Amino acid sequence: MQIQTKILPDTAVTAFKNKLSSPLTKKGITVLQINLGKRCNLACTHCHVEAGPKRTEELSAEICEQLISLIHKFPEIKIVDLTGGAPEINYGFKPLVEAAKATGKQVIVRSNLTIYFEDGFGDLPEYFAQHQVRIVASLPCYLADNVDKMRGTGVFDSSVKALQWLNQLGYGKDQNLILDLVFNPQLPTDEKFSLAPEQSNLERDYKMFLQEHFNIVFNNLFTFTNLPVGRTKMHLERRKLYASYLQFLESHFNPSTVEHLMCRDELSIDYLGNVYDCDFNQMMNLPAKTRNGETLTVGKLLKAGSLDLISEVQTAAYCYGCTAGCGSSCGGALL
Repeated sequence: MQIQTKILPDTAVTAFKNKLSSPLTKKGITVLQINLGKRCNLACTHCHVEAGPKRTEELSAEICEQLISLIHKFPEIKIVDLTGGAPEINYGFKPLVEAAKATGKQVIVRSNLTIYFEDGFGDLPEYFAQHQVRIVASLPCYLADNVDKMRGTGVFDSSVKALQWLNQLGYGKDQNLILDLVFNPQLPTDEKFSLAPEQSNLERDYKMFLQEHFNIVFNNLFTFTNLPVGRTKMHLERRKLYASYLQFLESHFNPSTVEHLMCRDELSIDYLGNVYDCDFNQMMNLPAKTRNGETLTVGKLLKAGSLDLISEVQTAAYCYGCTAGCGSSCGGALL
């Protein structure tokens, strides 16, 4: 009798590292991305972090102090990128903002906008303006119905009010107050997959619509591919679309994106102080490794006195999401 073996979905595609002409190596580290925890006031359907109001994981005082030391110790860090969850409600947010600004680094906060209307967080827009924090805000569509389907009822209206508030403070107008928006495609319900539209054209459409209907202005639109990680992966698996979505992403692999991948010049740190090559690897528990195969922590980086201990980026099948079409990164399209 022939025994049938179950093929794991990731084997439906070529191993990502075998798609590359050479190993995916690290460059000099200039970006420190910190995931402060999984606490969030929203529970979005596409969230790769699986964050939400019931999550309790967040940065500790000890790790926060280590991160502040790291920010002060390494001038080569040019950008401190704070994410979550809603980074603003997790421990250590303001101390990290102020440490980064004190050392002349650009601070990015990845904001869901609705947090400004939660009790205790109404000071955030003015705080951001005071410290000239760059805001990268999720607005996965400029139509209310699509946003509310992905992020929750009423989120679009709250987001509009938040953007108008930020505009009143000078965001999107003052060159030191940068306001960027993020587009995510709707999650697929069948095999009619698609990549994000061309970024510059979609940015034009966003700007025209938001200006005309709400008198909102902003600086840049970033288009993100939905990587099959976290709740997006769960969504695909429930509909038996995970393997075919990976195949779709592989079929659109663009080798020209590889040079510009965000994982090459950044370190991603979790709330426990562990080090990863990117936030997606962090969520999939795929730690960064040194040349000797050792995993890293913030404490080890401080002890070594170097950020450049990693020679090769750890990869997985979902890396096809960052390299499909025009590419995808925390700064939008790569090409």
